[in-house]
Amino acid sequence: MTEHSGTGILSMLTGSGPVVLAVLGLLLIFSILSWAIIAVKFGAVSKSMKESQDFLDSFFEVQNVDRLFASSENFRHGSLPRVFRAGYIEYSSMRDKSTVGKLRERIALAVKREVNAESKRLTHLVPFLATVGNTAPFIGLFGTVWGIMSSFQNIGLMKSASLAAVAPGISEALIATATGLVAAIPAVMGYNYLTQKIGQIERDLEDFTPDFIDAYLNQ
Repeated sequence: MTEHSGTGILSMLTGSGPVVLAVLGLLLIFSILSWAIIAVKFGAVSKSMKESQDFLDSFFEVQNVDRLFASSENFRHGSLPRVFRAGYIEYSSMRDKSTVGKLRERIALAVKREVNAESKRLTHLVPFLATVGNTAPFIGLFGTVWGIMSSFQNIGLMKSASLAAVAPGISEALIATATGLVAAIPAVMGYNYLTQKIGQIERDLEDFTPDFIDAYLNQ
């Protein structure tokens, strides 16, 4: 790092070494990806919960699986309608070929597969937020440590330990820690929110699976 007259953030960045700049670039990428994942997943989870609730209203009002299936086509993004359609397709293909016990088993397996698929779909990319939340502060700290090491090396070369010589380099180094926190905090908050909502959807799927199966077999 070199001593320079500017005191703004841009001036600090231009005086940073390549390692610190690389750390800042990586953290910036992490931050952008985290915000993109949060935005996409927030929309998907919110839409899934809303359409699932709308479908449930129809589920308890319409007591015919064929009409329910037609109604479920209006809720293409809801997890519960997706699970219902998977069970209905299995039911339609097997209802004239199997006993009630066998039919119940086949429907239960189809529903279970779709529940697992929905869980994977909803949680896809969400663990990346946890990774950013756990690693970004340490990556930023690495950049800070490296920057401080370079700053002390420059002090030795300049043979001066005055505040004017030390402060710019330390300030540049601390930017990496601040950037790591800026990347980590939204990622952790987004991860906690999304996992809580996804967990709620998964519990709803488990709770209503028996109702789905009984709806098929009571026709």
